[in-house]
Amino acid sequence: MGDEVILLNFWLSPYGIRVRIALEEKGIKYENREEDFSKKSPLLLQMNPVHKKIPVLIHNGKPICESLIAVEYIDEVWNEQSPLLPSNPYQRAQARFWANYVDTEVYKRAMRFWTTEGEEREAAGQEFLECLKLLEEQLGDELYFGGNNFGFVDVALVPLFCYFYTFSLYGNFISEAQYPKIISWAKRCTQRESVFKSFPQEQRVKEHVSQKRNKG
Repeated sequence: MGDEVILLNFWLSPYGIRVRIALEEKGIKYENREEDFSKKSPLLLQMNPVHKKIPVLIHNGKPICESLIAVEYIDEVWNEQSPLLPSNPYQRAQARFWANYVDTEVYKRAMRFWTTEGEEREAAGQEFLECLKLLEEQLGDELYFGGNNFGFVDVALVPLFCYFYTFSLYGNFISEAQYPKIISWAKRCTQRESVFKSFPQEQRVKEHVSQKRNKG
């Protein structure tokens, strides 16, 4: 018998998309189970009793919670192909540092931008762009944050960035003239099969965002 891999997920979640990308990069067969936030399944509550949230990767009945931890677990368990973390200890530490920066600083500002209005939203947007500037400097002239190889930091950032840029949910919020390197990076990432297979349909995302705005 092979491995049983289940992902408890919500279709719009950038955190869940991270895990899906990692699974696709490794060519792992898995079952994606959609969760309803208004009525969380008994399995979700059993597998993540602490935070009670998605995504949860379940490997042969054992849960791995938090998206970056799940991505790293996938990389360690299925290590024969498409490594996401470098083998060099220093480079691996740097990748973890920048993935954590994305997970905390970048996502925090993005969520504030999505959930606030007026001056607070404008300030969050400006802080988000400042984070992108720093990430653009870190990327430099490399193809990916992992150099020539698509890796851990790319998996961490690409779901969130593509909601802003590729789907143009907020117009020309991210200017190609100001951020040419990171936008070229995003286009490169979205051409990867693992990335475009893991993203929801653009129209569905836009309809969901539009409905939320109308309700607000």
